[in-house]
Amino acid sequence: MAGQSLTKDIQDTNNVTDREEMIVARDVHKWYASNEFHVLRGVSLTVTKGEVVVVMGPSGSGKSTFIRTFNALEEYQKGQISVDGIELSHDLKNIDAIRKEVGMVFQQFNLFPHLTVLQNVTLAPIWVRRRKKAEAEAIAMQLLEKVGILEQAKKFPGQLSGGQQQRVAIARALAMQPKIMLFDEPTSALDPEMVKEVLDTMRSLAREGMTMVCVTHEVGFAENVADRVVLMADGLLVEEAKPDAFFNNPQHDRTKQFLSQIL
Repeated sequence: MAGQSLTKDIQDTNNVTDREEMIVARDVHKWYASNEFHVLRGVSLTVTKGEVVVVMGPSGSGKSTFIRTFNALEEYQKGQISVDGIELSHDLKNIDAIRKEVGMVFQQFNLFPHLTVLQNVTLAPIWVRRRKKAEAEAIAMQLLEKVGILEQAKKFPGQLSGGQQQRVAIARALAMQPKIMLFDEPTSALDPEMVKEVLDTMRSLAREGMTMVCVTHEVGFAENVADRVVLMADGLLVEEAKPDAFFNNPQHDRTKQFLSQIL
């Protein structure tokens, strides 16, 4: 039954032809250190259903801070953000509702070292979604197979490679059956040979129609998977374009400077 539900969710996503707005950020501002550091300076972005948006930019540009505002991991002081039609405010009910619909994968894996892989993946569905243990485990095993590490289900995180741990983190986020996935530099802590397996998992999600916002410097992923690529610098959204235009015909000098350093 759980397997049928999961399959249906994926099929429903694939069958959606409309492009409703899933994330709408308008004129978002954020200050740090008693209003002395203006880290986000009026950033606006709209992400539609099934779209993959890659956010690039130099260190300190505000890109990670920006996507963390989408699920209230970072507060913002001015502007407006709505996620799947729910306005993000100080209302804890709204924050809780949004966090149930938004999965996030971080640079660090943040797995519980004392729990097995299977226990890490089932913890939130059991306690937050109130799923029965058997149902949560059935979904978790499907997801572990999906990300290519089913055979690791009974192991502990410390027994896995970095790439395997990150795929557990992706499975854990998917176990909540989110409508949106956020990735905050998911491959930057990995050895080069482990990057491909994580990116392949992300490519698979994109093919299935998952709405994704990815902070990453993986140019190949952005070129082949993204619907749009965004450059942030100095707390501003400098440029956004389709991958071909972004990489081959950038319009802004700041974009050209950034690309000259990474290509």
